[in-house]
Amino acid sequence: MAEIRIGTSGWTYPEWRGGFYPSTLRRGKELEHLAARLNSVEVNGTFYGLRGPHVFRSWRDRTPADFVLAVKGPKVVTHTLRLRDPGEALTAFLDSGVAELGDKLGPLLWQLPPTLAFDRDTVAAFLDLLPPVRHAIEARHPSFQDDRYFDLLRDHGVASVVADSAGRFPLLTELTADFAYARLHGPKTLYTGDYPPETLRKWAAAIHTWSADLDVYVYLDNTMSGHAPTNAVELSRLVKGEPDPV
Repeated sequence: MAEIRIGTSGWTYPEWRGGFYPSTLRRGKELEHLAARLNSVEVNGTFYGLRGPHVFRSWRDRTPADFVLAVKGPKVVTHTLRLRDPGEALTAFLDSGVAELGDKLGPLLWQLPPTLAFDRDTVAAFLDLLPPVRHAIEARHPSFQDDRYFDLLRDHGVASVVADSAGRFPLLTELTADFAYARLHGPKTLYTGDYPPETLRKWAAAIHTWSADLDVYVYLDNTMSGHAPTNAVELSRLVKGEPDPV
């Protein structure tokens, strides 16, 4: 049976306090609060800098047994090196403690900059370096709408991220792995806004379609206005077919 994982991109935002997070919630307990209501989260902080093994162990130990954490790869690989000769930086990331998550490790996410155009040789060389865990790539340049790109991903079992970006970046809908990975960045503006019920229902329908054959990971990234966690909870409810809350 396919797994369906729905969560948010990150979990520590001041906009969430007094809303999704009660104002009385002790600081440092945000992850536990989120993990009691959703079954996954996308670790965003690893994009900005390495974390140590003790941090990954803490995330593992503070979440339920069936919880999964997707981990975002560092921007030094994607934005500084732009995928070229990333071996040393990639090794440093993989050796930083990611494996401490154990069975809770979800896909590794590689978010490319919007200025990085598709180059087949560069992408192929990068894919050849990736270790045998699940990976997803979010390409943000329109040149990635290319069958050669999707063929490379299929050959390596890597997912092409379906990214809802309010038209800011290309919407690539090809499914290239044994799992689907979607990121919802905001209904009208990046990283903000409240997804209306009819839009969430459309995403729930897409998730049901994908999950007929694939595991599914979906993360709400409209974090800056505080709507991501409530939208994620509602999307999860719709996917499960649970009744409207009283």
